[in-house]
This record gives sequence, structure tokens and C-alpha cells, in this order.
Amino acid sequence: MRIVTRLIALSRSIQLNRQFREIEKSIADLPLAGRRQLAAIAMREFATAAKCEFPHLYGTPESDQRYQPWGSGTDLGFSRVKSDNPQVKLRGIALWLTVAYHETKESKYGEIQNLHRQLMRTLRVLKESAPPVEANQWFAGQAGQAA
Repeated sequence: MRIVTRLIALSRSIQLNRQFREIEKSIADLPLAGRRQLAAIAMREFATAAKCEFPHLYGTPESDQRYQPWGSGTDLGFSRVKSDNPQVKLRGIALWLTVAYHETKESKYGEIQNLHRQLMRTLRVLKESAPPVEANQWFAGQAGQAA
């Protein structure tokens, strides 16, 4: 059974890493104003997900949650990233970052832990690009979650 679980974790890690590379490219292509807007949207998404009973399933329709080992929030967010509409794209990036963060946060698998560290670096870059008032709110919100 451990082998099957390990294979599932490895395949999920490969999928999330592939999507993360695209997300990083999308973020890098954003102008500073776009990154600031993304930081504000991501802050709201994180706050909303933190209120959920299962934050890693945030963005997943309730009917889809029953028998899946993970939610469809990352897939939904990733599909929105490919949109031509800038607002839809930013919301997709924020949703993907939020769900991937919560999904990878307490993993015991090395590949997924590495992805979580990369996500943390990306989130730090976003926080640094946010206006000081919003960055302070974000840090305060994350500190409240850790407590």
C-alpha cells in the first residue's frame, strides 16, 4: 500500500510542478501594478480559504470532494490562468497559489515539500511587491493562522 501511496504522491508532485512553472512564468510576465493587484487578490483568497474546514479543497465544488485524494482547485485555477481576460487570469493564479499552498503545507514527501518551499518564495515575492499597508495585513493574517 505504501508503494501505491508513494506513486500517487509522486504523480501529484509532477503535475503540480508542471503547473507551477507556468504560474511562475505568468507572474514574471506581470507588470508591477499587476503583481500588486495579484497580491491583493491572493491575500483575499488565502483569508477565505483559511476559514474553510479543509483549505486544501478550497475552490472545489462540494459534489466533487467526496472520493478524491485532492480537490480540483488547482486545476480550476490553472485553467483560468490561460484566459485572455487579465482579471480572470489574476484570480486563477491566486486560486492556484492558495490551494497549492494548503495542499503542500504538511506533506511528508520530499518532492512536495520542495514545491512548498518554492511556493513560499513566490508568495514572498508577491508580498514584497504589495503596497506596505496590504503587505502588513497579509503578514498579520498569516501570523493569525499560525497561532
